[in-house]
Amino acid sequence: MQYKSPDTEKTSRYNNLEKMSTKELLNNINKEDKSVPESIEKAIPAIEKLVDQIVPKMGDGGRLFYIGAGTSGRLGVLDASECPPTYGVPADWVIGLIAGGDIALRKAVENAEDDTQQAWKDLQEYKISKKDVLVGIAASGTTPYVIGGIKEAREKGIVTGCVTCSSGSPLAEVSEFPVEVITGPEFVTGSTRMKAGTAQKLVLNMISTSLMIKLGRVKGNKMVDMQLSNKKLVGRGTRMIMEELDIPEEKAAELLKKYGSVRNAVAKHKD
Repeated sequence: MQYKSPDTEKTSRYNNLEKMSTKELLNNINKEDKSVPESIEKAIPAIEKLVDQIVPKMGDGGRLFYIGAGTSGRLGVLDASECPPTYGVPADWVIGLIAGGDIALRKAVENAEDDTQQAWKDLQEYKISKKDVLVGIAASGTTPYVIGGIKEAREKGIVTGCVTCSSGSPLAEVSEFPVEVITGPEFVTGSTRMKAGTAQKLVLNMISTSLMIKLGRVKGNKMVDMQLSNKKLVGRGTRMIMEELDIPEEKAAELLKKYGSVRNAVAKHKD
């Protein structure tokens, strides 16, 4: 398959990086990073369309899948893995898959992203169906693993979306609800773990957070279903209960321990 050169591969606006002082390097990287939220703002209508497709699917028992390779795959796995502890949802509500499998989270797996058939094989292990939604993540929008998975899913009638940082990409073309955040050339040419990776992380935050709020996993502005997996989170939950019920810390801690979550503690106390 012939691809046009992705926007993410364009030559950096800066040159002779090795001659820059530390201060110059940091200031210029920061200058580039500042452009990312502006690029995302332009894509909000597309992000909205994608979220509004996912909400009813998950509300009816469907799941959200992310697929990606390299940095993009890692970001998808990260976003998926943070949903259960943050919102108390089942581990299979949001699932992130990376080309090459979990070993690729720490070490690059040679040629893993070049197989157009592997993503669909990986998804079959989870019995993906029309009840679910599949979102492909690829900075360049040219990753065969992601394109192949999205194409096959769409042919099977599954709702598909993508998050990419290159305009008019093959991935956006095969996705039903594409999100294109055009971040432009990287500070280090082609190093998409920088601006493109930052943009993808922010967009995934927006997608999953909006989903969880709309699916009732937040009350007011609080993570009332979060898993109480360490002292910090127990303390946070205790403070939430204190604030909501206007009761002393000792009583709030007692309720949290008894009922296991902020939501349950508040509800049971008010009954």
